[in-house]
This record gives sequence, C-alpha cells and structure tokens, in this order.
Amino acid sequence: MTENNLGEFLRARRSLLGPGDVGLPSYGPRRVAGLRREEVAALAGMNSDYYARLEQGRERSPSGQVLEAMANALRLDTPARDHLYRLAGAVPGTRQAPRETISEQLRFLLDGYASVPAFVLNPAKDVMAVNALAGALFSPFRAVDNLARMTFADPAARHFFADWDRFAESIVAGLRHAAGVDPDYHRLREVVGALEEESGTFAALWSAQTVYGKSLDPIELVHPDVGPLSLMSQSFDVRGATGQLLVIYQPEPGGPSARALTLLGTLDATRRRQPVAGRGTGS
Repeated sequence: MTENNLGEFLRARRSLLGPGDVGLPSYGPRRVAGLRREEVAALAGMNSDYYARLEQGRERSPSGQVLEAMANALRLDTPARDHLYRLAGAVPGTRQAPRETISEQLRFLLDGYASVPAFVLNPAKDVMAVNALAGALFSPFRAVDNLARMTFADPAARHFFADWDRFAESIVAGLRHAAGVDPDYHRLREVVGALEEESGTFAALWSAQTVYGKSLDPIELVHPDVGPLSLMSQSFDVRGATGQLLVIYQPEPGGPSARALTLLGTLDATRRRQPVAGRGTGS
C-alpha cells in the first residue's frame, strides 16, 4: 500500500486547530477534533475537493503556491512549513544515505572535549560514539545505544530528564524531521516501528506529526551521582559524514553544573582506575 505522508501530516495539523484559532465562528460541538477540510480549504483560498484529494493521497504534487497557502492556513511555523514542502517533494531532501561509521578524526575530536559531554547521533538517534564524560553522564541507562529508545523504553529516563515530557517531544520532533528529509531511511523506520509497539506515549506523539526547531533553552538533567545539571545543547553537522550530528552539552562556566560535571568526571576516572573484582595485585 502506497504511503500518504503528506495527507497524514495535513490531517494531523488540521486536528490541532479549532475555529477560534483561525478566526472562524464555531457552531456547537464537533464530531472530530480540529478544523474541517472545507474550512482549511477556504482559509487557503482553494477548492475543497482539491484539498480533500491532497489529504486522501489522490493528489501528490501541489504547487509551491498551494503549499504556501496551506502552510498559512494551518498556522505552520518555519520547521513545520519546511517539513510540508519536503513531504510534497518541493524541497530537495538529503537522498545520500547517512554514514553509519565514525571516522578516527571524529573520535579524536570527541576525546578532545574532556570537560564537557560530547556524542554523535545519526538521524535515527542512534548514539554512534561518546566521549568519556558523556558515557559517565548517561551511565544511569541500561545501554547507551539510541537516544529515542533510552527516552521512551528505559525507566531511568523519567528520573534523568527533569522535564521528561518536553524532552520526549523534542526527540519525536527530531525523528519526524529526519523522516521528512529521507522517508526511505531504513534504520529510522526500524526505530520508529519498534517504539510505536513498545510505547503508547511515543505512538501518540508520533501520530501528532509535530515538527519544530531546536530549543535554545537548557536541558535539565538529574544524575544520581552529582544531582541536578542544567546544560545547553549545541549541535553541529559533521562535514563529510551525511546525517551525523555532533552534540555537545555545555554548562555555564564556573556555575554549579560545571562543578557537578567536574565531579562526575572525577568519579568516573576513579572507577576506571579501580582493579576489577577478583584480580589481586599479587605479592
């Protein structure tokens, strides 16, 4: 069966708006949430039958003018508008397959960030590499393998992320954005499919079709060894490695979180130096 990503996105975004949100009168209760198709069509200045065909997948190549009109009618912000264009094939997506291996140069760079957690993600949120401090930071999790799985399927996440709901929404929005860039990326489909089965919360967020840009607000964490941490997240595309993202968690210099990270690094280094149980030093 042919997928209808554009139609699903339009329906989901239509369901988020009520008549009052767009200056339309409302006459009594509605059978389903959100605007009606004909209301969106009217707001966009287009034929309601044509808009219905777009949602149903019977029309898949709207013009740029139509896309702009629908984006305005649905009150889409910039990231969601870009996503709409990608789904319609109006904006070239990254078709080159994401690189699934880490270069030695990037590993050296990670290790160079000794005082801050640094790690590399692919578009499916797989954690491809971490430096020592990032490994220590994520130590409460059973496995540091995929940030989406860690967020939704590991019980530690609810304690680790101080505002779990907000962080979870950002993870799903990032996956949704990646799906718009490369809808055929197998690993992303695999991660989303597994989490839809395992987490009802993930499934609900995924179906909401939310796409938005990265927040500039700090990420609030609680580590069992050093307590609360407030960290700014900076992300950089890795040049020459399609799809790879270098993420750095940066505390305020000299602040409580910086001191907590220093303590975490010291604790981690001490543990690494401790002899393995059962191996004596000899006499």
